[in-house]
Amino acid sequence: MQPDFATTPSTKSSERNAPTARPFTSFRLSVLVPVYNERHVVEASLNRVRALKDDLISSLEIIVVDDQSTDGTWEILQRLASEDSRMVLLRNERNSGKGASVRKAIAHSTGDISVIHDADLEYDPADIPSLLVPFAREGADAVFGSRYISAPYRRALMHRHTTINKFLTSASNWLTDLSLTDLETCYKVIKTDLLKSIPLRSNDFRFEVEITFKLAKRRARVFEAPIRYLPRTREEGKKIKARDGLLAIMAMIRYWLIDDLYKEDEYGSRMMFDLEHSRRLSHWLGRTLRPFIGNRVLEIDAGIGALTSQLIPRDLYLASDVNPNYLRYLESYSYGKPYLHVLNVDVENSEHLSGMEQKFDTALMVNVLERLGQDSLALRNMHSALESGGRVVVVAAQYPKLCGTLDKILRRHRRYTRSAMETLLTDAGFRIEKILDFNRVSVPGWWINGKILRRKKFSRIQLKMLDLAMPILSRIDRIWPWGGLSMVGVGVKD
Repeated sequence: MQPDFATTPSTKSSERNAPTARPFTSFRLSVLVPVYNERHVVEASLNRVRALKDDLISSLEIIVVDDQSTDGTWEILQRLASEDSRMVLLRNERNSGKGASVRKAIAHSTGDISVIHDADLEYDPADIPSLLVPFAREGADAVFGSRYISAPYRRALMHRHTTINKFLTSASNWLTDLSLTDLETCYKVIKTDLLKSIPLRSNDFRFEVEITFKLAKRRARVFEAPIRYLPRTREEGKKIKARDGLLAIMAMIRYWLIDDLYKEDEYGSRMMFDLEHSRRLSHWLGRTLRPFIGNRVLEIDAGIGALTSQLIPRDLYLASDVNPNYLRYLESYSYGKPYLHVLNVDVENSEHLSGMEQKFDTALMVNVLERLGQDSLALRNMHSALESGGRVVVVAAQYPKLCGTLDKILRRHRRYTRSAMETLLTDAGFRIEKILDFNRVSVPGWWINGKILRRKKFSRIQLKMLDLAMPILSRIDRIWPWGGLSMVGVGVKD
């Protein structure tokens, strides 16, 4: 549904974004249960899950993955699955670890929200409904069940185990800038579509670190809620060991340094994120565009909001995209920002812009035109959305001779010459205000990687080095004797 621009933007958006305005809803819940050698407790644990009932749970799906148990657990699971159609029973081909089992369960999850539940009776499924409340009230992306935050009462836990966990949590907080109290909690409840879009590599307990770091880097809205905990001793079957603490530290360093945040998809999310996550390059572009940006802005394909975050607040800012991963982030980012709207807008579809006629003074399109089938139609649609005197600001790939494998991966159909951009803007009804070059320094690297080496992805080391050097390179960009990798075209609607 389009925003009602006839309504005062701040009033309309504040109603939509206020936490108390979000009604309770019900969710299809998937409970993901990794199991290994738990024959003494697995039936009691799963019976507690099967007994789950709450107004927030519209349906229940239980996905159990046996990690090649050898103690009779598998036979118990087969019997339980035959008794309950809600249970999906899977088995690893070999013993692979908790992370591998969770990954297999995620692939089969069909619920709105997924929660990880260990089958060892340390966690009580009766706490799960309380973990769903932030999804209903606050629009959460993920909720961690914490064994340590305030509750009416809390069992005194093992001191050494608690101290190690708090140390790991503190280290994680410094690196992710998330203020968590319980990194290693089993109860991580996450929107399923978000969870499915994240590439998970860890096979063992390092999964806990990996998912936390990747949620933080994806800027997910993470909440905590108190849960109960009944710790087991090693004699009772507890499997985590002291060495897992060292492995967790190593995993933190790895996932702090490496941005492996999106699975490959039809939108090219993974590569686009690598580009947009180059923070200093993004800030340079933001400084370049800011003089042309007005107070009522329509941004097409806002991505992860790299520019949006630099240009707000405005009287009205509509950030749009067609990629569901980006829309999810933008919707979370807009929470509490009454001036920021988020919509799925296909700029080539005139119906998507119905009701927006002459509502904006700026239309912003960064790295969009070259990926469209009908670039001229898109610009005409932007023309209709602008008021008289409004600007369209276009950042587009320059130099057709630079087209190579990187452009193909980014789904670019073309690169533009200056004259082609001028013609495109003029034919759409705009008067040319300015066309300028941007990012000359990256031209040689793009040519070598895309044309000579024919690479299909960016080297993260190259991107890191380029981003670190960007404050200097941006200041001397004008000295290079060639045009920019991109051009900025500014057109005015008379």
